[in-house]
Amino acid sequence: MQSTIDVSELRKEYTLRGLYRRDLCPDPFEQFRLWFEESIRTAGDREPNAMTLATASREGAPSARVVLLKGFDERGFTFFTNYESRKAQHLAENPLAALNFHWPWLERQIQIEGSAKKTSREESVTYFNQRPIGSRFGAIVSKQSSVIENREVLEARLAALKAEHEGADPPTPEFWGGYRLSPKRFEFWQGRENRLHDRFLYVRQADGSWRIERLSP
Repeated sequence: MQSTIDVSELRKEYTLRGLYRRDLCPDPFEQFRLWFEESIRTAGDREPNAMTLATASREGAPSARVVLLKGFDERGFTFFTNYESRKAQHLAENPLAALNFHWPWLERQIQIEGSAKKTSREESVTYFNQRPIGSRFGAIVSKQSSVIENREVLEARLAALKAEHEGADPPTPEFWGGYRLSPKRFEFWQGRENRLHDRFLYVRQADGSWRIERLSP
């Protein structure tokens, strides 16, 4: 099948601003915070905490999907999922993973690489109980990444669960919880004219400090 759209003609010029070494914080977590807060202020109805999570199996087969950031601090970046999902199976086999935030309204991207491990059970339960009740029910009835016959299967499970817990909060399932990705590398990308983008790389050193280098676009 041939597309009627000439994809080769799709292009955008990046003209908002530049990024200079003098503007960068020595700590990449602080630099992330500054950019993230600006993305929140300017996002409108977009999801500034949406991020692509890339994982790979034991054999190195890659997979990527969009998940939502639910917390960050000096320990790393936290998201939640089903521990029986494909992403969780990958992380059990190979904890190395990458995140990518893309904020086109700011002409910015941030790439973060590191290793992920499960959060404490207490953290998972605390966040689960903060979620809207519908999201909690959805997490329980969905055997994420498994094959199902049709949507009616999900609807039936949901109806049964609601009847079972009418008037009461459902418990956090054992198969659901958080991961925290601990970074070893950050890259901050700012779009520039003529595709001569600004890219700055932070790499964690053996003593815990961060080396900062400008990369070619």
